[in-house]
Amino acid sequence: MRARHLIAGAALVLSAGFVSEGAQARDLTVVSWGGSYQDAQKEVYFQPFVEATGTPLIDESWDGGIGVLRAKVEGGNSTWDVVQVESEELALGCDEGLFEPLDFDRLGGADAYIPSAVSECGVGAIVYNFVLGYDKDALAKAPTSWADFFDTETWPGKRALRGGPKTTLEIALMADGVAPAEVYDVLATEEGVDRAFAKLDTIKDDLVFWKAGAQPPQFLAAGEVVMTSIYNGRVDAANKGDGRNFGIVWDGSLYTLDSWVILSGTPNLDQSYDFLAFVGQPEVQAGLPQAIAYGVSAKGVNDLIPADRLADLPTADANMANAVLIDTAFWLEHIEQLTTRFNKWAAVQ
Repeated sequence: MRARHLIAGAALVLSAGFVSEGAQARDLTVVSWGGSYQDAQKEVYFQPFVEATGTPLIDESWDGGIGVLRAKVEGGNSTWDVVQVESEELALGCDEGLFEPLDFDRLGGADAYIPSAVSECGVGAIVYNFVLGYDKDALAKAPTSWADFFDTETWPGKRALRGGPKTTLEIALMADGVAPAEVYDVLATEEGVDRAFAKLDTIKDDLVFWKAGAQPPQFLAAGEVVMTSIYNGRVDAANKGDGRNFGIVWDGSLYTLDSWVILSGTPNLDQSYDFLAFVGQPEVQAGLPQAIAYGVSAKGVNDLIPADRLADLPTADANMANAVLIDTAFWLEHIEQLTTRFNKWAAVQ
């Protein structure tokens, strides 16, 4: 979930007064995405870990970017240990040696996790979706598809998309009639890219863009937009925590999986493994979807979540029925050129 989340740089010391005899050079530092998501992690993961192990822990937040991780590791003075990353950062960072290869025997075994959560350098943290979000109180008629998102006659007003090509181009193609299962086949062609930008042109005057994940619910709450692409967990958090009445369209949503990594050369390697092993337990992970509506990675965890709550999660069968897995390989190959084109397109009034 990148960019997505405010409170960058904020840190919370959760040491709770625990100091051990062979004190490490610095406290274990875990880095995630901020906002309501990290608030849930503090409640379900960070504080219980400190209480269970007596290990001092600092949590910080970031907005993503492989360059940030390169600077941390290659600068030789990193203050980060465990970081939650997106799929492209996982692939690039592992290839470049920025992350420790994981010994899954120290994490309960690879078989303890869903297959997509297991990789050489990462262990899955959450499954989440980019969905169409809207304010039920503000719309007389609910949208049901990305095509509706682009229908400014039926639903006049501003709408928001992520400020970059990833997810935005896929959404444009689905709005233009491309079947979810065929999105990347079309986007891999020059004609498909042209088609996506042409579709975006049709609502360009009504578009605003978001960078951080906390922005879409803020836009909706302030009435700045009538619809937005948004992380599904942010809708749930706004409804539960702020008393909003936001709706979700799951059809054609885009989903992916974030992973935990350990930065190479950390002086807190053992503590990092202890943390990942703790948050990898099904009984611990089961608390997160009840605090914020993201799917998690441990096998058997769904058996510990109430059935009515499972219906709110990306991993529910009905919600995954017409969803698109974000293609990491595609974006690793095309992100630079499509970002350049997107930025030039967005800059033209």
